Amino acid sequence: MSSHAYSFESNPAPTALVKYELSLETEAYRYRTPMKFGGRVVEDVTVLTARCRASNAAGKTADGDSIGVGSMTMGVAWAWPDASVPDATKLEAVLEMASRMAAKVNEMSGQSTGHPMQLCLSLAQHHATIANEVEDSQELSSPIPELAILLASSPVEAALFDAHGKASGQSSYALLSKEHLPQDLGQLLGDDQYTNVWLDQIISANPVATLPLYHLVGALDPLTEEEVETPVGDGLPETLGEWITRNELTHLKIKLNGDDADWDFCRVRDINAVADATVDRGSSTGKPWWFSLDFNERCEDEAYVLTLLDRLQAECPEAYERIQYIEQPTHRDLTRPDAVTMHLAAKKKPVVIDESLTGLESLRMAVSQGYSGIALKACKGHAEALLLGAVAVHEGLFLCVQDLTCVGASLLHSASLSAHIPGVAAVESNGRQYCPEGNAEWMAKFGPMFEVRGGSVPTSCLDGPGLGY
Repeated sequence: MSSHAYSFESNPAPTALVKYELSLETEAYRYRTPMKFGGRVVEDVTVLTARCRASNAAGKTADGDSIGVGSMTMGVAWAWPDASVPDATKLEAVLEMASRMAAKVNEMSGQSTGHPMQLCLSLAQHHATIANEVEDSQELSSPIPELAILLASSPVEAALFDAHGKASGQSSYALLSKEHLPQDLGQLLGDDQYTNVWLDQIISANPVATLPLYHLVGALDPLTEEEVETPVGDGLPETLGEWITRNELTHLKIKLNGDDADWDFCRVRDINAVADATVDRGSSTGKPWWFSLDFNERCEDEAYVLTLLDRLQAECPEAYERIQYIEQPTHRDLTRPDAVTMHLAAKKKPVVIDESLTGLESLRMAVSQGYSGIALKACKGHAEALLLGAVAVHEGLFLCVQDLTCVGASLLHSASLSAHIPGVAAVESNGRQYCPEGNAEWMAKFGPMFEVRGGSVPTSCLDGPGLGY
């Protein structure tokens, strides 16, 4: 997130938020099956939802049924992987940061009038102070990671953007023109390289009609009936083959170990075989298959990635050809002295950063180290997703949007981002696999976004005021 000095316009647009009030609430859910990634197993989740009552300079309001809503799964195992800090402590700290951030925004109401992008950039200037306060109050022995800070801020940001659009009765994405947001990308990022580059020239005001769905294959997920040890028995698929049949999948995201080359090779090979077998049974649409490989930072070096790709190309060429991109193979800290570059791997397949991406500086550093592009996540904040998404499109980088096992409004938000940023190939939706209970209240209106048919989600339905849901 940009943290340069920021000032508001003295003559705000009629759509500018004048007064706004945030409130927060949490819900907890158990996963129907455990999910393993990056050597960690997750079995439950807390969802933080922010609601924003607001009024704009024209006197229109977002309240009642049109209140602004922002929601995110608090995935502390991903945002804060330090094993020396208990997950319960991490969650408590992230929720306290979110509460302090919401309070800071409420303090700004009536004093700072503007577009939610301006409000979020202003809030970002307080992130470090708020994190330090929480470190002291929680008596933490180490600094809170930047990803955890962004995670805490994400539902607050989403609620502001959603309220902004709902108050004016327009899509938040249609309110990115200079009429509503007078700063160009260069001013928003504090970088003259993007002078006269405007968000509305890049971010689409309307969602694309449909996007393919990337289905997650976790490291513990059974591929076939023979691998099912204890059936869940809830009527949902128990195996990858059953999921492919039910949702007519075409895109599979494969979680790999990154420290067991034989296991990783066999996993990709076996998943490819299940995909082919399902097609042979006539259960697929006949469309091409696409795979993404996610090592969750576990690879020691680039050679590990190259060895796996070379072996797949030699022994299972069909699976190799289906690889669309590779995600974050090595450690997220790109500044460490022994940082691993990806120049050679990226010549074979696009390689994107995920955990490493926390702002423009990290994006540029990753590109200099050979990465092909970036993975955006709504859990890092709506403002950052728009800004860095625009940079990626402007610079012709490979771009994808991923979720954090999002459920309910958080999934709809992630999908709306995907549908408005040009070049995004597919939507991730892991919550429907691991935590369908979190989608229940949204099924009546947005059922096809969660109960997938034809391997795609109808993102055209995310066309309402605000963020679309």
